[in-house]
Amino acid sequence: MRFTDVLLSTLFLSIAVPLAGAAEIKVINAKALFPEGPVMSNGKLLYVEYAGNTADSWDGKTNTQFWKQDGCGPSAIVPLGSDFGITCYDSGQLVVIAANGETIKSYDTDALGNKLQGPNDGAPDGKGGAYFTLSGPWEPGPIVGRIVHLEPDGKLTEVANDLHYANGIVMGPEGRLYVNESEAGRVISFKIEADGSLSDRRLFVRLYQMGQPPNAYPDGIKLGPNGNFFVGQYSTAEILEITPDGKLKGSYKVPSTASPNLTFSDDGKTMYVMAVDNTKGAPYEGKVYAVPLE
Repeated sequence: MRFTDVLLSTLFLSIAVPLAGAAEIKVINAKALFPEGPVMSNGKLLYVEYAGNTADSWDGKTNTQFWKQDGCGPSAIVPLGSDFGITCYDSGQLVVIAANGETIKSYDTDALGNKLQGPNDGAPDGKGGAYFTLSGPWEPGPIVGRIVHLEPDGKLTEVANDLHYANGIVMGPEGRLYVNESEAGRVISFKIEADGSLSDRRLFVRLYQMGQPPNAYPDGIKLGPNGNFFVGQYSTAEILEITPDGKLKGSYKVPSTASPNLTFSDDGKTMYVMAVDNTKGAPYEGKVYAVPLE
């Protein structure tokens, strides 16, 4: 996610869209304003609308707004024990909310007083905390992307830096932490130490080496129910499925311009895709799709 204008989402529809070479794709929100950063929680799909400054839920029938903060520019909602963290890309905040949408706490600096520039995505650490990416500026700004770790006790510390627009982030099947460097068109990984710090930074894949164009822009990344990585892209509406050893297994496409992020249903049969149709300017109209997995 990487835009900065604000409007409120208003219309929710449910229709089916046929796509050549794919099973029927269902639209569960036909007018989402830059949907992003989804997660499943207690049987509901939770996601944010960046250009609407909202967090929404979908219970299988109805989309409902349950949180809003003007100027936030939310890009992800991330489990934090029984609570959630929302990354406010525009306002430079990490906001902790309760399940009912009540704001509990807000961070705009880390433990050393460094500002949070471009909070973007997050991944639970399995211990009640989470790792969050701070993208930093777009080109031609300096390469200052970071990863911070929010510990269960509330301490927010830097665990990695010098990342080229840090974006999607996820725990891998072997316990390493995987991170998209969007402006570099690649995915890297780190070893997670016992104290939560990161080490052993390694390249995982470069998207152009998997048949994607030179300007391929990896956005979100999730671990699928089959143990493979699924990488959403802002450069195209194609979601790549990559095996843990870095091989391209296949891809899924939705009838939109971009597919920045995704998550999976509890039964592992459906992929929920956050898509953008209008990438040119606010309010960045898009859709939320339910895509059957092969």
